[in-house]
Amino acid sequence: MLHRTIIATTVALMLTGCAGSASTAPPRTEAPKPPTMSQAEDACGARQVQDHVGEVYTEALGERLEQESGAGDVRAKRPGQAYTMEFRADRLDVNLDDAGVIRAIRCG
Repeated sequence: MLHRTIIATTVALMLTGCAGSASTAPPRTEAPKPPTMSQAEDACGARQVQDHVGEVYTEALGERLEQESGAGDVRAKRPGQAYTMEFRADRLDVNLDDAGVIRAIRCG
């Protein structure tokens, strides 16, 4: 009988040691907010046209993007297409996927 009591007590103590306490967990914090563009980073007006991400790009939509953003130029960048690497802060770069859907709009 004493042997069973010792085994039961030992098992109980071992399980208690593995449990840990809730007070040792680090406090939860809110997720960081997504980065925002400063005025200098948004010289092409990309912030004003972000609602068009996910739409199918057409020449007419490109003209609308240019008007709505106030960009000096719009460049549609398709996968596999060659383009210059020069950066122009006033140019709106519209990144497309293989289906012609807008995936990102940024200055460039």
